[in-house]
Amino acid sequence: MLDELLKEHPELKKVYDLTITHTRYRKKETINLIASENVMSPLAMLLYLNDMMHRYAEGKPFKRFYQGLKYVDELEVEASRLMGELLKTQFVDLRPISGTTANAAAFRAFTAPGDKAVVAPVQAGAHVSHTRFGTLGALGIEQIEMPFSIEEWNIDVDKAVKLIENVKPKIVTLGGSLYIFPHPTKPIAEAAHSVGAKVIHDVAHVLGLIVGGVWPNPLLEGADVITSSTHKTFPGPQGGLFATRLEEDYKEIGKVIFPMFVSNHHLHRLAATAVTAIEMKLFGREYAEQVVRNARKLAEALAARGVKVVMEEKGFTQSHQVVLDVSNLGRGTRVALQLEEANIIVNKNMLPWDRPEDVKDPSGIRIGVQEVTRWGMKEGEMEVIADLIKEVIIDKKEPSEVKKKVIEFRKEFTEVHYCLKISREDEIRLLNLMLHPG
Repeated sequence: MLDELLKEHPELKKVYDLTITHTRYRKKETINLIASENVMSPLAMLLYLNDMMHRYAEGKPFKRFYQGLKYVDELEVEASRLMGELLKTQFVDLRPISGTTANAAAFRAFTAPGDKAVVAPVQAGAHVSHTRFGTLGALGIEQIEMPFSIEEWNIDVDKAVKLIENVKPKIVTLGGSLYIFPHPTKPIAEAAHSVGAKVIHDVAHVLGLIVGGVWPNPLLEGADVITSSTHKTFPGPQGGLFATRLEEDYKEIGKVIFPMFVSNHHLHRLAATAVTAIEMKLFGREYAEQVVRNARKLAEALAARGVKVVMEEKGFTQSHQVVLDVSNLGRGTRVALQLEEANIIVNKNMLPWDRPEDVKDPSGIRIGVQEVTRWGMKEGEMEVIADLIKEVIIDKKEPSEVKKKVIEFRKEFTEVHYCLKISREDEIRLLNLMLHPG
């Protein structure tokens, strides 16, 4: 039947072929080292395919503007409870549909146009939404960059405290998308609170490491709010959340997320988020510890092979990320493209010494090992990956030849780890239930 449809409708065949080819390419034929991506478990993926993707909700559970949501309400409450248990707070809101949306709501809740925000510079890892080029600028908030120490690859605490005390901003942001060492939440929060500012810590990249117990929880160190996506080191569906220490802040941001930034909040992701939270309760520490071990091993292996990895003097990294300086190898754009030709997927990234005009061709490469960890890879495989990267960017081997090795290597890693297991028969039965309930 499907084959007949594809023959009859060429446009449908094109859509079908592109989707299937992409899925096979990314899940079976590449080494994915994008630091902002991950894969859900089969169970989470199957529950993602539910009827809620067709439904609409505005407002909070049990206080909706639409009917027919009594089961959605219970599911959203349960998913929020599970995330709150992992984050050590009862004030979690899953309505942001992305980390950027969560940032926007938190920024807007505590500022007005013309107010000041002290943020980490984008070259030092801050997400673009923290800056005048993104959400902060769209809200009319003045960006003031926090001092940064390249030697420590972190916020310069003494200078940042003085800056906050002098500027007296309404908000201070921490966290970032290039994030290899924990930011100093406690002293920054103390300075911010002394001038009446709120601290918003973006933990999108390290949420899975936080709930796995290998990265500090900023809410326990003085941050007023954490914002996050749910699909990076936390291996859930694409989406967002914010969590707070205080009920009054929770309510204040909640009044902003709807109706200002989100109407319907993509309800079908709630089940997959809840399943992932349960899996992280069960397997999160084992997974997070392996992620960090893998990142350090990959950094060590690359450095041993002549690749310039930043911060060797501090052990390279404490997160899922490894940062390369490839300014001597053709810079970020060229290196990322060469690796892509070999089916090794990374992204170019600005480093602290890059100029603003370097954004399209920065000197850095950002690597994340969370997805390959989910596929079951450990320290030995990091050595193999380092060899493959070296062959492309240092030995200058033909990427098409290395690609063959990558595809062969990936054949051994086709099953998602650190999750609840179901049989192939269960998968088919559950898929049938999602498509044909009855």
